Amino acid sequence: MPLPIPAPRAAGYTTTTTVPLYWAAYGRVGAPRALVLHGGPGADHRYLLPQMLRLADRHDLLFYDQRGGGQSRTDARDPVTWRAHVQDLGQVIQEFGLARPTVVAYSWGGLLAMLYAAETTTDAALTPFGRLALIDPAAVTREYRAQFEAEFARRGESEYVRAERAALAASGWRESDPAAYRQRAFELSVAGYFADPTDAPDLTPFRVVARIQQSVWASLDDYDLLPALARVRAQAAAPMLIVHGCEDPIPLASSVAAAAALGAQLVTIEHCGHVPYVERPEPLFAALEQFLTPNPAPADPRIGHPAPEVSP
Repeated sequence: MPLPIPAPRAAGYTTTTTVPLYWAAYGRVGAPRALVLHGGPGADHRYLLPQMLRLADRHDLLFYDQRGGGQSRTDARDPVTWRAHVQDLGQVIQEFGLARPTVVAYSWGGLLAMLYAAETTTDAALTPFGRLALIDPAAVTREYRAQFEAEFARRGESEYVRAERAALAASGWRESDPAAYRQRAFELSVAGYFADPTDAPDLTPFRVVARIQQSVWASLDDYDLLPALARVRAQAAAPMLIVHGCEDPIPLASSVAAAAALGAQLVTIEHCGHVPYVERPEPLFAALEQFLTPNPAPADPRIGHPAPEVSP
């Protein structure tokens, strides 16, 4: 079953973004800071917790719910595009005074980080990253995404999932224990992400806002990010890491291609699907901790940082 999630050290809403975005800070005051991007699109940061808080042992972590999901939902019916998410990310970085920030990005958040990095090559108003760690990033081309969609659908019809769905339907929980019914239905809906679907109960449940998800992917159209990533490599000096589970329904070939285009270090994890922070935390966090190094950023009084020291 999902583990309890501790309360953040501090939390609030951004004031400079087009719509207010919820943020939450975890970790030790004064530790090296890292901005964490969740997946989706249309989800929120809480499904990364509590497991990703392992990084809070040595880092000050800043999470935010991307526009349209979690506590950053909006009643506006305008489509949310990938460009809106890139601009939001840039404003969050500026609002919190993150100079060349260290960014840890998961799934769709990894693709968002790559889209942002590509935009920094042509938009001087966007702050470049300092270090970038991508965990099982979303597919970098529409072709790779189509492969993911087909594989995820195939896994959703596996013998295990079909048998468990039948057992759930016969359980009577829908009427007798609605909470247990919803939990098990969620587990089966995400089972295809896992190398071993019996690990799914350890993932914190989340909801994806379909309208946001659909509008973001529609805005990407028939995309291919690889040429833009090659430009990032040519212009950026930021160290980059990609970690990818070998049994992720997102093709490993996507991360191999992204790593080659970016000149990034690529670490693969055996016997692991799309959720390494649940499935194989030891190799994941070993790779992340080895890659992440102190990258101090200016203080922000809302999240309890001391004023930066200034050398004479």
